[in-house]
Amino acid sequence: MERIHPSLQTGQRIMCKINWPQQSRHKILSNIIAIIFLLTWVPAMADELAVGRFSTEGLTGWDTKSFHGWTKYTLTREKKYVVVQAVSQAAASGLVKKINFDPKKYRFLHWSWKIDHTISTGDETTKAGDDYAARIYVVFSGRFFWQTKAINYIWANKLNQGDSIANAYTSSAMMVAVQSGPKNAGEWLSEQRDILADYEMLFGSRPGEASAIAIMTDTDDTGEKATAWYGDITLTTE
Repeated sequence: MERIHPSLQTGQRIMCKINWPQQSRHKILSNIIAIIFLLTWVPAMADELAVGRFSTEGLTGWDTKSFHGWTKYTLTREKKYVVVQAVSQAAASGLVKKINFDPKKYRFLHWSWKIDHTISTGDETTKAGDDYAARIYVVFSGRFFWQTKAINYIWANKLNQGDSIANAYTSSAMMVAVQSGPKNAGEWLSEQRDILADYEMLFGSRPGEASAIAIMTDTDDTGEKATAWYGDITLTTE
């Protein structure tokens, strides 16, 4: 540090070096670094992409796709939340949200759901049993329609939780048992899936851009009745 001696004439000065103890210098430097870090640090936040905000957006942007008859989808209130209620009686139709996104960036899918009961005669291994009280699709469109692939996150009837199997109708759609059986029926459950990791595991390659997300409660093959509820659906980067 430089100091001017008071007895010196104007224009004259001497240099006086103050020797700070080694420990003090380290402490001062550490404090300066800490202050700079606090002033410049911005917490990392996951980037979010809303798919379905039913409380604020309703069913805006969702289209109906029928395979056999019509499942009834309506907005209803569960406690303080607005959710989608699906009621299917020997029918199969879904709600589709066309949304293009890169699963290598938005790799995590979040949703909540509840079912009344599973399909008693449902069987993931047969076409006659290919019905589910609740499922969420992630669709990956190819250049040609036969290149389209889909991951079905299902509330399974018999398939063990965590297991996966090709759809009974097509190997281009893979079924992943996120929940299974009636054990948690009647309870709201929150789910998260890593779409990128699931796609690579199920199809053995890296996915291209995803083109849609859909929800469906279907009972056309078994002729049974099922009721399910779907909460908000989002995609995040982490």
